[in-house]
Formats: sequence, structure tokens, C-alpha cells
Amino acid sequence: MISVKQALSIHKIVIEKFGGSQGMRDINGLESALARPFQTFRGEELYSSIEEKAAAIGESIIMNHLFVDGNKRTGYLLMEAILRYGNKKISVNNDLLYQFVISISTGEIKFNKIVEWLKNNTRQL
Repeated sequence: MISVKQALSIHKIVIEKFGGSQGMRDINGLESALARPFQTFRGEELYSSIEEKAAAIGESIIMNHLFVDGNKRTGYLLMEAILRYGNKKISVNNDLLYQFVISISTGEIKFNKIVEWLKNNTRQL
């Protein structure tokens, strides 16, 4: 699981490296987004595959605008972090990656399509 401290660190680096405004809009929302991939119901994981976990965190961060700026960049990096737990990595060119993240941010693709995209565009490390 990714801690709030780790997520805030990633966000800080994103803003310092690529620009934008620092700041949090919703710390409770961030805690919820970070916990979402690991939720269970009656002892069963709601998101059992690594792609489902990555999609859950990415969708939550990108769509809920938890930060003042850098939500798409931070959400993408947190998706990659989750994938790394499963020894996977997104493996597409930057143009396709950009379109993927923008499609999430505009609501063009939602959870199931994000999972499908990740399953089709990741590779084992």
C-alpha cells in the first residue's frame, strides 16, 4: 500500500520537476484513493489483479482532483507504483500514454476500460 506521506512526496517531486502549484484539496479523499485498491468485502479483495489495483488508484486520483495541480501526473505515477508491486510496467510510447491519461481525466474511459487498457499495455519486468 502507498502511504499518504509517499503520495505527497511523489506529488511534490512532480510539481518541482514539471511545474504547477503545490497543495492539497482533500486529504481525506487522498486517504480514500490510496486505500481503494486494497478494499475487501466479506474477506474477498474487490480489486484482485494488479491492473485492477492500478486502475482504482489512478482513476481515483485523476478524476477526484485531490491536489491543486498535478493530478494526472501524480495519478499516473501512482498507477505505475502499484504495477511495480506486481512486477509490471506500462509499455507504450509517450503519445499513447498521454492519450490514456487524458482519456481518464475527461471520463472518456472508466474503471473497466482502464483495467483492459492496462492489461493490454503492460509487460513483466
